[in-house]
Formats: sequence, structure tokens, C-alpha cells
Amino acid sequence: SHKTNTSTMSSADAPPAGSALQDEIDALNAKITLQGALVRTLKKESSSNADEIGIAVEELKKLKITAEELRKKQEAADPSKAFNRKSFDELILRKMFIVPSFEIHGGVKGLFDLGPPACALKAAMVDVWRKHFVLAESMLEMECTCLTPEVVLKTSGHVDRFTDLMVKDPVSGECFRADKLLEDVIDELIEANPDMPTEEKEQHLRIQIQADAFSPAELDEQLTKYGCKAPSGEPYGPSFPFNLMFKTSIGPEGTAVGYLRPETAQGLFVNFRRLLDANAQKMPFAAAQIGLGFRNEIAPRSGLLRVREFCMGEIEHFVNPDDKSHPNFSSVVNKELVLFGRDDQLGSGKTKTIRVGDAVATGLVNNETLAYFMARTQLFMERIGMDPSRLRFRQHLTTEMAHYACDCWDLEIQSSYGWVECVGHADRACYDLDVHGKATKTPMIATMKLDEAREVEVAKLKFDRKALGKTFKGDQRVVAAALEALAENWADFEPVATTLESDGKATVDGFEITKEMVTWKKETKKVHEIKYTPSVIEPSFGMGRILYSLLEHCFYQRDADEQRCVMRFKPAVAPHKCAVLPISSGDEVNAVVDEIAADLMDSDMATRVDKSTASLGRRYSRADEVGVPFAVTVDFDTLADGTVTLRERDSTVQIRLPKSEVTKTVFDFVHGRMTW
Repeated sequence: SHKTNTSTMSSADAPPAGSALQDEIDALNAKITLQGALVRTLKKESSSNADEIGIAVEELKKLKITAEELRKKQEAADPSKAFNRKSFDELILRKMFIVPSFEIHGGVKGLFDLGPPACALKAAMVDVWRKHFVLAESMLEMECTCLTPEVVLKTSGHVDRFTDLMVKDPVSGECFRADKLLEDVIDELIEANPDMPTEEKEQHLRIQIQADAFSPAELDEQLTKYGCKAPSGEPYGPSFPFNLMFKTSIGPEGTAVGYLRPETAQGLFVNFRRLLDANAQKMPFAAAQIGLGFRNEIAPRSGLLRVREFCMGEIEHFVNPDDKSHPNFSSVVNKELVLFGRDDQLGSGKTKTIRVGDAVATGLVNNETLAYFMARTQLFMERIGMDPSRLRFRQHLTTEMAHYACDCWDLEIQSSYGWVECVGHADRACYDLDVHGKATKTPMIATMKLDEAREVEVAKLKFDRKALGKTFKGDQRVVAAALEALAENWADFEPVATTLESDGKATVDGFEITKEMVTWKKETKKVHEIKYTPSVIEPSFGMGRILYSLLEHCFYQRDADEQRCVMRFKPAVAPHKCAVLPISSGDEVNAVVDEIAADLMDSDMATRVDKSTASLGRRYSRADEVGVPFAVTVDFDTLADGTVTLRERDSTVQIRLPKSEVTKTVFDFVHGRMTW
């Protein structure tokens, strides 16, 4: 049966004021989404005029301001939901979870270093990711280079797509983002003229809100009109596109252009044929990679949410485009997910809680494989300790999706920055393998063996080699191969045949073919296998964003005391699994502490030993601040009867047990064999 739950209540119930306010916020968010989609559409359409875009953007701004006011009202009504950023930031820095890179030299925006606790947390998180996906699904893991030749990223579209408009100071050569300069100079103009007539002010604001939609020539015209000068006092140079990838040269000659990869996926795509061979030609299969990506962000912000160097975990699941079922789908069919479909985003503004099986059956999620990975992602997040009530999957609107994509869902995690996209799930169809295959003249195809021979309609071709050679010379074989590939299926070749008959010429893979070069005949033949270009379904994990969100979700203050901060890490990912504390500094007690700590570490459990003279309560608090789930205290009774105290972090409950059982007990907690 179809089962969905929404956050709405029956009309018979009297909703509390907070519920009514949430309904108002949800409805407003739907309006914002709809208006945002309109703005994107207008900016893409060449027929749109500047005034039309300006009015749409102004309306979007007003809606966002109203939404922010309602959110502040909601926080004021329920202070318990407010996030204490000051205490959180102080803890993160004081305990060296995350620190600015090159801090003593003034730091660099968008670059951060992970300190010891966050480094261990990330390593544990990645380990769980690898076990949950790579090992459990028998994926083929690779480690590809960060340095990528220009031709690869030109083929994928990154060289042309990753751009913002920049201008230069002609004296110093310093670069600035052009649209931001225009926005700033208009702000300064309005601020300097408080008595400016309303009509004139609105005219300036209309130009300001169109800043990111102007062409280079239009932007240059506006910067000149507003007298925008570089720090040197000279006018800025002409606007030019700035690519967000880090460009470099490969080799000492400096002639081979390369980039630091903006994503890890391209390395997997270009290795598809070898991966298919490594998998004994069996389809479907998945390849995975964990590694660094780089994006030269113009204005990095929001801590780890927008940085210039980041860790990604990407999976490329290759599947027959005509059969996107998944062999393990039954294992997740009853898993419930919070889905925010495009119709709900543009309508009610409310999410739905729905079974994975129902989401596919109703067509809300395009196919089984995409839904399967969404469910597995949800399970991964729960496994590492993310708060399930602050997770949702948001479907891309039609205006957000690439032309080749079938369906896209982002796992969004709610933090103090709002809902943040942390994992993308995209059905990218055959686009990636197609473009790399065509650019390199390499067949990126898989084969499906048929149980019984099947009759198919094909085109039997006969080439005039002399005519082909005269026109295409060295590309003669390439042209012939392209036509023969189409001829494998009459439905693919028929449009070419029709065009050749009517016009006498047709274009195939960029080559103009004439009717004299080839003749054809429609035939039927029996085939025992079918060749196809696989579709790619891609879950892409932003490990840095997940790490930051996990830090926020795990942070709380015991009894609302700002001095008693706790990190509620699950034992499986906690940087240290156990703390071992002596009640005194005596040699006999310390010897037992060292013995227990060594035994724990022999079982591969990171252990924190604190022999300082601080009180036991203070040492417990220190362990709580870095998320240590268990603490063992060695006291004078230990010397008499061999027992110790084991304390659990969140409940602060303590039990007594023999010291010989400590390692096994903690090990079972860490590996989920036992719960507190």
C-alpha cells in the first residue's frame, strides 16, 4: 500500500502557534523556490530584458527577507532550538578540531587544517564510508591523480563551464570579481546619498540586482558609468571570464596545460574500459574513489561549507540505460526517507516521509538504482551519528538540472547555516562516457548477452573508399566507424539515411557525409548480444561538509551549562574510543592505567590517557569535549579487587567491572555488538 506522511495535521486538531508559524514558513519557502526558478529561467532566455529580470530578482529578495524575519520569530518562540555558535566555535578552535591554515602568516581564505581530533574523526568517517559502500557493494576502488590534463576537462565541459567574470587593476594586476564590484559601488552611492529620490534609488537597485546576469560588455559599460576605479586610481581593464579551476603546467616546457581536478569523477570515467575488464565484463558495476578536489572560489565562506580544497567520496554506478533496477533494492524497499520533491517545493513547501519502494512505484524517484543509493546514503548518515530529523532529500527543479540528467536528488543536512547540500545523487544518463568516447574515438560500450537470439533491423553499408579518402584523408576510418556504429540499429541510422536521401548530405559526429560516399540496405539479422553505452548513476559525497555537519549535530551543552560542552560522537567514529584515568598519581595505580591503555590500543582502539592533577570531574569534562564515549577510572579498589569504573559519556552512568573485561566490553560497544 502507498504510505506517505506529511507534516500537516488534521483540520480537527487545533495546531499550536509554532505549527501555524511553520506552515507559514513552508508556504513562503515554496514561493521562494518558485520565484528562484523564474529568475534562473529569465537569465537563461535571451529574449528576457533587464527590467523584467530586475523585477523578478527584487521580488525574490523581498520573499527571502520575509522568510528570515519569520525564522527569527520562530527561534525567539523556542530558544531551545537556538544554536550556541559562540560556544561551538570556541570549542572547535580551543580543542583544535579545525584551525585556519597558515594562521601565523595571516591565513588564507577558504583553506583550513584539521587538528588531531577532527583528523581522527574524518579518518573514522571515511573508514565507515568505505566499509558501508565499497566493501559491502564489492565496488572497484581507484585512486586517480589530482593533476588533470586540459583535454580531459575540456571534454567534460569544465574548462568552459566553471567561470565568473573578473576585472584587473591595470597597474598592480590584482583581480576582482566584476559583478561584486558593481554591487558594492551602488551600495556606496546609495549610502552616501540618503536623500536620493526613491525613483532614482530603485533604478540603481535594478541595475545592482542584475549584476551577475550582465554580459562582459554590459558589465564594463556599467562599471564605467558608475566611475568604478581600481585601487591604483585607474579604470579597471575589460571584464574577462575567470575559471574556478586551479590552472598549472605539466612538465618543464610549460606547454602542456593542466588543472587540479574540480571533482574525482573524470578519472573513473576515462578508465571505464579497464574497469569493465577488471569486472570480467559483467554489468552493472560500481567504481568508487575518495580524494581531494580543488575549486578556486572567489569568495569562500561559511567555514568548511565552501572551501578551496576539499575531500570527496564519489561513486559511479554503471548500468544498462534500459534496465535501472538494482539487485539489492529489496533490502531497502521499506526504508523511509524524507523527500522534498519538486512539486512540493513549488506547491505546499512541505516534505513527505515515504517508503523507498513507494517513491519508485509512484515515479517520484526515477528508478530503483537511484533510490537504492539514496537509502544507503541515509543509512550511512545514521550510522555515523547524524540526527535523522535534520536530514532530507531535495529533488532538483527542472531549471537546475543539466539537459542530459534524468533525475537528481541532494541529501541536505540542516545546520546553523540552514539546509546545506552534502551529497548529490544524479542519474547522469550516458553523457560522460559519450563525450569522452567521441572525443577520443574510443568505444565506451558494454555488452548484454541474450538468452535467446533476437532479430533486429540493421543497415548494411557499402562505402566508396575513394570518395571517403579524398574528403577525409586520415579520418577516413573514423568516419566509417561512426557510420557502422549507427548501422548496428536501423532506428539510429534511419535519420541519417532520410537526410542523405532528401538533402544529399548529412552530418555524423561533426563530419559532413555525402550520398556518394555510402550506400545502404535495410536488413534483418539475428543477434546474440546487444551493445550499449552505459548510463551512470552518481552519488557524490562532500566529506568536509558532512564532517562539519556532524560536528554541529553532535555538539550540546550539559544541563544548558555553557561551561560543560559535549561532543556526542558515536563510538564507531569517535576520535578516541576510551579514556583511562588514574584516581591518584601513585606508581601502582599508574601501572594499571598503562596496562589497560596498552590492551585497548592492541585492539586498535585509540585511547586517551590523562594523568594530570586536575580533579576527576574536570578530566571527565575534557574527555567529553572531544567526544570520548567511555572513560575507565582506576582507583584504590582496583588494587584490592581488580575492578574498575566504566563511565558512559552521555548518560554519565557508571558501572563496575573487572579490568580484564574492559577491552572486550569497549570493543563490543565500538563495533555495535552491544549498546549501553
